Amino acid sequence: MVPGRIVLLNGTSSSGKSSLARELLRVLPGPWFHLGVDTIGALRSPERTAELDGDELAEVFRRTRAGYHRAVAGLARAGNDVVADHVLSEPWRLSDCLEVWRPFDVVLVGVHCDPDELDRREEERGDRPVGLARSQVRAVHAHRRYDVEVDTARRGVGECAALVAARVAAGPGEAFDALRAEGPW
Repeated sequence: MVPGRIVLLNGTSSSGKSSLARELLRVLPGPWFHLGVDTIGALRSPERTAELDGDELAEVFRRTRAGYHRAVAGLARAGNDVVADHVLSEPWRLSDCLEVWRPFDVVLVGVHCDPDELDRREEERGDRPVGLARSQVRAVHAHRRYDVEVDTARRGVGECAALVAARVAAGPGEAFDALRAEGPW
């Protein structure tokens, strides 16, 4: 069986990753899955999670993200193409993706957005604290290497998706291989 491909959208919270992923499902040829890290997190029991203290909660979040990486790999291993959206805000997340997704062609997409627009989107969403995304920018893009980068504040989602789709059509990404060579993360 031929393994599937992975398009990894990395950006802060509210940067437009999910909107971009939905548009990519529409424009990429063939069937693709969209599996976002928030989708996996939403499967967790909110009542039991709320009972945890800081250290326990941090460990649950770590296991959730590690499980997410493996869920994406499972879909790809079965021959499915996957658009994954993630927030690589901790170095271990990138390291784990680099290792777990080693067998797959990965196109790494940097999803950027002006900090003032991030604040506006968070306020509009109302489901996370305003300023969270702004605080993530430096950590999320610390590795500074992508196959393609888009700015959702400067371009519409359709134009961003077209740029990503063109990069996917060009063949396997190179950023993951370069990051593996530069690591450890």
